[in-house]
Amino acid sequence: MSGASGSNETVRARRVALAVLGIGLVAFVVLAVVRVPWRPYPGGPLNPPSPGSVFSDAQLSAMQDYSSFARLWSRSSLVVSLLVACVIGFSPLGRRLMALARGPWWLRVVEGVAVLELIGVVATLLPAIQLRRRQLDVGLSHQAWSGFASDQAISLLVSVVGTSLGLLALMACVRRSRRLWPAVAGGLLAVLVLLGSFVYPVLVEPLFNDFTSLPDGPLRSGVLDLARQDGVRIDDVLVTDASRRTTTLNAYVSGFGGTRRVVLYDNLVDDVSEPEALSVVAHELGHAKYDDVLTGSLLGAAGSVVGIGLLGLTVERRRRAPTSIGDPAAVPMLLALLALGTVVALPVQNTISRQIETRADVTALRTTRDAGAFVDLQRQLAISSLQDPAPASWSQFWFGSHPTVLQRIALARRVTD
Repeated sequence: MSGASGSNETVRARRVALAVLGIGLVAFVVLAVVRVPWRPYPGGPLNPPSPGSVFSDAQLSAMQDYSSFARLWSRSSLVVSLLVACVIGFSPLGRRLMALARGPWWLRVVEGVAVLELIGVVATLLPAIQLRRRQLDVGLSHQAWSGFASDQAISLLVSVVGTSLGLLALMACVRRSRRLWPAVAGGLLAVLVLLGSFVYPVLVEPLFNDFTSLPDGPLRSGVLDLARQDGVRIDDVLVTDASRRTTTLNAYVSGFGGTRRVVLYDNLVDDVSEPEALSVVAHELGHAKYDDVLTGSLLGAAGSVVGIGLLGLTVERRRRAPTSIGDPAAVPMLLALLALGTVVALPVQNTISRQIETRADVTALRTTRDAGAFVDLQRQLAISSLQDPAPASWSQFWFGSHPTVLQRIALARRVTD
């Protein structure tokens, strides 16, 4: 290819990348405006109660002590992982590591992802062990170290498979079409994100937990009654053996369409009253009622299109031979860009998540009409997980995926007044 021809191809690819970025941004904004509840409750801003009016001094001391420790080590882990990714990804070290890979290009991509993911796990092993030790010390977990190691290995395997699939799809598009790869890759990765929403609850969740249907009884009848009130079709109500891993109380809804199910932690079923358990279920049914999993998947798909557009603009501007991102040697750089992009996107992602979670709380309060059970549950959840009741504003903005416990208590008072 001549220099002039290569320059023309670069210009064209850059234009395609700009168009992909624009389409992704428009789609993301439209979805956020249409599907995200930006005013999920009536009235103005909430006025959360003081921590001392909700928790005892001993409870506050334990919650703040653990949350401060957890923040220190989790943020340290994040910084270390970013530094390692950037040092390897943006220096000759990454290319030297990839030169050791053997086999066809697709196999070298998988080898590179596996090695780099393993390096990331080893680099953050100290923070992970420190957090694990403290969780055992304060009773947040009773899982043996062998179980913890097994979970880490499974998580690594899942990450390697998922990341490899994404990079292989991207690189195949680059290698196939020098000019149109941003458009093709953006569409393909968006489809993969949507497919992941179907696949994850069916194939991945069972790798970590065993699931059984909630047996017939008052709780199951109550769950089904709540679903009928909300007009929600659920495929099953499951109980997962989470207590072997954690003492934290929780529940969630996963999947959509033919894979949608409400999942309750077994310790939630066993350790709280039926009204409190139904409050959690009503929250999860609120997610199902508004198809929040689908909303998250659509936003994730649009976000992947935005990411591909930005990637195209970056590499087409900086490289004379942009097809190099179709070469396995580019794997470290792509993983570094992915890590940085993920952290930068957290405020947007979590701001949207907090709005959606707030709407689910409002739905639960209006469906159960039991603010007392809701408040008691939120207190118990906060105490059992030793969460900080009043994190710093910047920390909540960047890392908080849910409203704080004090905000949720204030919401209960607002909605039921």
